[in-house]
Parts: sequence; C-alpha cells; structure tokens
Amino acid sequence: MGAYIFVSVLILVVCVLLALVVLVQSSKGGGLSSTFAGQNQYMGVRKTADFLEKATWGLAIALLVLSLSTIFVIPRNVSTQGQQQSELEQMIQSSEPTEYQAPPASEQIPKTE
Repeated sequence: MGAYIFVSVLILVVCVLLALVVLVQSSKGGGLSSTFAGQNQYMGVRKTADFLEKATWGLAIALLVLSLSTIFVIPRNVSTQGQQQSELEQMIQSSEPTEYQAPPASEQIPKTE
C-alpha cells in the first residue's frame, strides 16, 4: 500500500510540473519564455525554448512510465467482501418489514379510448 501512495504522489507532482512547463512555453517564441531570456543573458531564447521542450517531453514520458507502473503496485490482497457482507446483513436484520397492501381490483384506473 505504501508503494501505491508513493507512486500516486509522484504522479501528482509530475502533473503539476508538466502543467507549469506547458504554461510557461509558447509555440511562437513569445510569451513567458522570452521574458526569462531578456533577464538572463547567457541563455538565449532558443536555448530556453529547447530546455522547455525537453522538459515537456521528459515529464510526459515520466508520467506515462509512472502511470504504467501503478499496475504493479496496486494493492490487490485487501479483502473487504466479508466486511461489506456483514454490514449488509446487519442492515437487513435491523430493518422492519413495511405493511403494504395492493388496492382492490375494482379501484383500478379506467381505460381511456
């Protein structure tokens, strides 16, 4: 169970990072990536765009691998069948039968033609 929670948290972190990287980059070279390049002279706009594209691909692949790895860490041996069955039996035993009587045949709804 601990490995499943760990992988789930990793997936959540990768999703947030991927969303941030995608929001920072722009397909036409403008946007936030050009703002960062103006303040930092040793990395040009092209290198920033290359880094953001590589980060996007890396995070997407990491998300795919982590999602596929959850198949192996999903807890399968936890049995709740008996617990659910006993709760259902308790509810049935504690419920009271309802008194319902069908209406007489003479009080049926008349047929319209």
